[in-house]
Parts: sequence; C-alpha cells; structure tokens
Amino acid sequence: MAVDERARHELHGRRDDVLGREEATTLMSLLPPVGWADVATKRDLDSLGSELRGELRGEIGQLRGEFHRDLGVLTRTLMISMLTTVIAVAGLAFGAARLI
Repeated sequence: MAVDERARHELHGRRDDVLGREEATTLMSLLPPVGWADVATKRDLDSLGSELRGELRGEIGQLRGEFHRDLGVLTRTLMISMLTTVIAVAGLAFGAARLI
C-alpha cells in the first residue's frame, strides 16, 4: 500500500483528534516525507562509505605522488643553492687568505 498525501493528511487528522494538534504535528514531522523509498538504508550508507573511502584512497595516493615529486625538486634546488653558497664562501675565504 503506497502512502500518498491524502493518507498522510487523514492520519494527521486522526492523530490530531487523539493526541492534540501540537503532538500530532510533531509525530508527523518524524515520518518520512513521501515514502520509505526516499529513506537511506544502512546498506545504502555502507555502500556510500565504501565508495567514498575508495575515492579518498585514490586522492591521497595522487597527493602523495605530487608531494614526493615536489619534495625532490625542492631538495635538488636546496642542495644546488647550498653548494653554490659554500663555493662562494670558500672562494671569499681563499681570497681573503691571499690578501693577508
């Protein structure tokens, strides 16, 4: 038996007679809006959770790869900069030593 708006309205009217207007409105607000087909089941949530975990694993793997690549580039840049600085300081030290 499908529940339509007419049946919901009749149920609300009957609950209004038995429980009172405010309590009937509260009870009706707790029911699903149209039918149980619109309500997510635990199986739906588990499926969605599995799908999201899979997507996150893929995204994390991609970010990890980008991080390692960028870290390699930055490490090379830092090493070249440090080597250049050491050579420049050594050149200055040897130049200063010759002047003395």
